[in-house]
Amino acid sequence: MTTGLIPGEQPPDPRPTGALPHQRHEPVGQAALHVDNRSRSSVITARAAASFEPLGRSVASARSFVRDTLQGWGFADIIDDAVVLTSELVTNAVVHAGTAADVLCLRSEEGVRIEVADRYPEREIPLQGSPVNMGSPDREGGRGLQLCAALAGRWGVEYTPTQKQVWFQLALPGRPVGARAAGPMLPADLLPLADGRVRVAVVQIDRIGAITAWNEDAEELFGYAAEQVTGKPLTDLAAWPHTPGTGTGIADALRLSRWEGSYGIRGANGRVSSVYASHLRVRDTTGEPSTVCLLVRDHERAVLQSPMRIPVTDTGTAEGQNADPFEVFIGSPAPDDLDGLLQRTVERARDMLDGDSAFLLLATDDETELEVRASTGLPSARQRFARVPVEGGPGRYGSARMPAVHEDLSAVPGAVPLLSGTGMRSVVTVPLKVEGRLTGSLGVAAEGPGRYSNEEALRLQFAADRIALAVESARLGELERLRRGSLSFLVEASDLLAGTLDRDQTLALMAQMTVPTLATWCAVYTIADQASEPYLSYVLHEDEELIDGIKSLLSKVPPPDPVPTPGARVWRAPGEAAHRAALRSSMRSLGLSGGPTHQFSSNIGPTLATASAVGGETVVLPLVARNRVIGMLTLGKPTDEHFRQEILELAEDLSRRAALALDNARLYSERTAISQALQRSLLPPELPEIEGVEVEVIYRAAGEGNEVGGDFYDLFPIRDGAYGFAIGDVCGTGPNAAAVTGLARHALRLLAREGLSGPAVLERLNSAILDEGARSRFLTLLYGELWPQADGSALLKVVCAGHPLPLRLRQDGTVEPAAEPQPLLGVMEDLELYEQTVTLDPGDVLLCVTDGVTERREGTRMLGDDGLSDVLTTCTGLTAGAVAARIMRAVERFASDAPSDDMAILAMRVPGLHKD
Repeated sequence: MTTGLIPGEQPPDPRPTGALPHQRHEPVGQAALHVDNRSRSSVITARAAASFEPLGRSVASARSFVRDTLQGWGFADIIDDAVVLTSELVTNAVVHAGTAADVLCLRSEEGVRIEVADRYPEREIPLQGSPVNMGSPDREGGRGLQLCAALAGRWGVEYTPTQKQVWFQLALPGRPVGARAAGPMLPADLLPLADGRVRVAVVQIDRIGAITAWNEDAEELFGYAAEQVTGKPLTDLAAWPHTPGTGTGIADALRLSRWEGSYGIRGANGRVSSVYASHLRVRDTTGEPSTVCLLVRDHERAVLQSPMRIPVTDTGTAEGQNADPFEVFIGSPAPDDLDGLLQRTVERARDMLDGDSAFLLLATDDETELEVRASTGLPSARQRFARVPVEGGPGRYGSARMPAVHEDLSAVPGAVPLLSGTGMRSVVTVPLKVEGRLTGSLGVAAEGPGRYSNEEALRLQFAADRIALAVESARLGELERLRRGSLSFLVEASDLLAGTLDRDQTLALMAQMTVPTLATWCAVYTIADQASEPYLSYVLHEDEELIDGIKSLLSKVPPPDPVPTPGARVWRAPGEAAHRAALRSSMRSLGLSGGPTHQFSSNIGPTLATASAVGGETVVLPLVARNRVIGMLTLGKPTDEHFRQEILELAEDLSRRAALALDNARLYSERTAISQALQRSLLPPELPEIEGVEVEVIYRAAGEGNEVGGDFYDLFPIRDGAYGFAIGDVCGTGPNAAAVTGLARHALRLLAREGLSGPAVLERLNSAILDEGARSRFLTLLYGELWPQADGSALLKVVCAGHPLPLRLRQDGTVEPAAEPQPLLGVMEDLELYEQTVTLDPGDVLLCVTDGVTERREGTRMLGDDGLSDVLTTCTGLTAGAVAARIMRAVERFASDAPSDDMAILAMRVPGLHKD
């Protein structure tokens, strides 16, 4: 692009100090009248900048950037001029100059200034006074400065050694008071419908999404007092149309400079009200941002809805082509998510045919059903994701494959199931097809009869043909994202379910993984065996305050039948029971059921909230494991909501994994209970009380879930005044060692009570162990007999067969072994054992331990006999219980790791005679 220059003129430098030197020159001729020869001196109140690559599509991106920026600033009057100028200047940069383009938007009190810079600083310098040829208006390029001269209030060109910058400034047009926008006068019967008093809820949201202001109309519309909602996130009340993995959430919408559209607000009665909202992002004098939300009932959207801007065909594109018919219908920029695209489609279709409502259905993967994905002017919460068959039904909805016009639906009830009970009388529907396949259906309906003819059907079909491919592409993209999200969800769910064998925790995980990802509430029924009835085991709702109400409601409803057929089936009983309960509560509150009403008024709120929570679609999925139904997974939606097929398929996959995890937890619990019962049978009963002797035992079995291992102990009466005691260690741990433990303990009791001496008892036990053959294990055993004496002492006869020696603690703190080592059991057939006699004086302690205590290790260190003796020397004067506890604490603190061997500690102390 070239421009004439006036040599010798040097205007003031508008850039900050330190920038590269440059000159700015004025074009000559008529255009010079529009050139600003002053620097940028007004106060800048807002700025937005973006850079665009040297690609053809960057022109459209730059137009969108400028349009969105000015729309956010509230300068809709000058958007069209700014977009046209930006399009020309960016085209010059990225197409003709072939460089990147930098676009800067500046807002000031005087208007808006937009600067477009490229990396092409060369220019032509004509002779002074020679006329400047700006080029033909019909040629493809070089029209940017002509348009600036024609449309902008001020404009200019600035050069530096590295770039050229063209800028223009648009002033806000002066307009009379009240002349923001106007429409023609209309007859009363064509005016939008509204209630007698239109209420506009004004809600202000702070930076983190919490409600800070809530006006009286908001209280009337939704039933919450201001103090009930202030400080709570708006997301707690908003029923945002959301598909997992796609779409814009309400948190994103609240951060946009402007947003307008429909969603739902869950009122104090639990019902979701469709509202039309207009959001504006503002900031206070301290710079703190917040969002002001204006909300009206959806059928009163005309109060807030902005007039539809007719898309302007850009004549300044580099390709010189007309605007895309798709953008003409949808508008630019087109939504980049499926939900947004579908919602804008139905709104534009409704406006195009001047209808009262519109809807769009998409075909399922097998193309046998159509699923409602977007609607306007209809109870969208109830219709969303509802399904109708493509073929069959009283109205043969197969007409979805061809355009159809129904002049009066009251004459053919059920012709369009979606519109039943909505008050719509006339409707036109057209198919969405891609390469001959039916991918969806678009319809527009009106409350009056005879509103549509074949002409409207053709217009709507033309629009449907323009958007069908874009919708199908967005649908496939959403489906791919959903499938990836589903795989990630199932992988995470499998990991969580595989990480526990606890039944209750498995039930909790099942519910927590479905709420709120798949459903609003969930109930899990379990079946103990084939003869048992389903039992309600777990209930979860995304609102914890409603869980008890749902439990109470479900407990009064017969459980679903345990049908093993895979797939989800609809269960209507909860919704019907909720409706009846809500009706009874309402009648009681009004005094229609007789008797006083005050006792019911406090319960009507929870009852209505519960009814609303379970009043939507409820489905049941069987939990089948090992060819047996072990329970049912019940998923529910609030009033008037339905499940998507993709969600049901994902829930079915989850139910299969959850069923196997639940059955594994059941089997593990049963086997653990059996194992623990058998193990407890190997432990001795309660220790007898021995007059004149304190006894304390501490026993720890190694391994999770083990109560008995290879170590064992026993203390039992033999005859009057005589007691037997034993502590032993079978080679190994676990069930095999526990089996020898049981043999040894029971054999000791039996042989001792036969009157045999200690060596004879151990010799016969040795023979019994050897008779076990391959199942035999060698055994170390300390066995002794105890006789309390009248003088306060105790007499002991001890045999130590390969076991750690018992230690005797005297009152003076000395520690010494109380026996000598002898051969262990279960190795040799012929043993020559003998017993040793020990007398415990008053205050003495006899400590007996297994090798799990002495062999406690920390790296290369081991506690050992010496370490145990050192700890025991500190126990002088302690009771038997205190001695055993101090020994166990010392063992546990010796190493940081958990003990890997069984441990048993038996402490006996002779306190002596008590004198009065």
